[in-house]
Amino acid sequence: MAEENILLEPDRLWNKVVEQTEYARQCGALQSIETDYQFIEQNGISFLVRTLSNLARKEQAQKQRKQIEKQTNQEFDPFLPYEKDLFVADISPTHLCLLNKFNVVNHHLLIVTRDFEDQENWLNLADFQALWVCMQEIDGLAFYNGGKIAGASQRHKHLQLIPLPFIPEECHLPIKPAIATAVFNDYFGTIPQFPFSHALALLNLTQSDSITKTAQKMMACYHSLLQAVGLEIDSKNQIQSGAYNMLATKEWMLIVPRSQESFSSISINSLGFAGSLFVRDREQIKLLESITPMTILSKVAFLKD
Repeated sequence: MAEENILLEPDRLWNKVVEQTEYARQCGALQSIETDYQFIEQNGISFLVRTLSNLARKEQAQKQRKQIEKQTNQEFDPFLPYEKDLFVADISPTHLCLLNKFNVVNHHLLIVTRDFEDQENWLNLADFQALWVCMQEIDGLAFYNGGKIAGASQRHKHLQLIPLPFIPEECHLPIKPAIATAVFNDYFGTIPQFPFSHALALLNLTQSDSITKTAQKMMACYHSLLQAVGLEIDSKNQIQSGAYNMLATKEWMLIVPRSQESFSSISINSLGFAGSLFVRDREQIKLLESITPMTILSKVAFLKD
């Protein structure tokens, strides 16, 4: 994808996000899920634990989706067609940007392929180009749930971007202190507090390089990290060889291979490995406190060799 094929006007994305958020909220397309939150300290990490206080609308939408799938004998795709009231911007000929309909965090963005691609496909250069177009305008945490086991709720390929800080004046990014303690062996790093398999690399991305060059750098990093955790890419097969979570900021990229989607009814996606967990009720909070966040993350990942 050449630079001239980028469709998003520079320095406009954030304003578009804010404007569309207000519009979508007023017309009812955006159905934010209110949460209470608390922190659980472990291993020098202040895990942000949100209690999802009202899931009724999301659960009703899921029920309707299953009914449609049963009637049509086809899997429902919320991105084909996408809901126009959630549309933020065209990014490129291959990707567009939408608001997350059932958002927990304000201004949560989805970077979606225009045509159907499977969420279990490897990320490609066009994905990283679209991601970087958004990241260079919004300081945030980007992530990708590689498959259902990694917490993906939709099969249509989509990356996600959440602006930082997570909670203004209270929580920037929970694992930021842990990232600072990473121990590097040549290119790859590991975080001492993480007892599960993972690989970390520093990126230090800036806007001085072209979008394509930066995307190539990100993709090379992604491939190297996948190899470091034992996930081999077959150039003849787009489908991933195993489930994983990818997290990235302008400073670093992290890959965590996944063994299961949830532990004892607590679902984990990429945000769990960023130190942000979601529970349904007080009972799950008590379970999380007794088992500890790090143990739950270890249960859904793979223990280090």
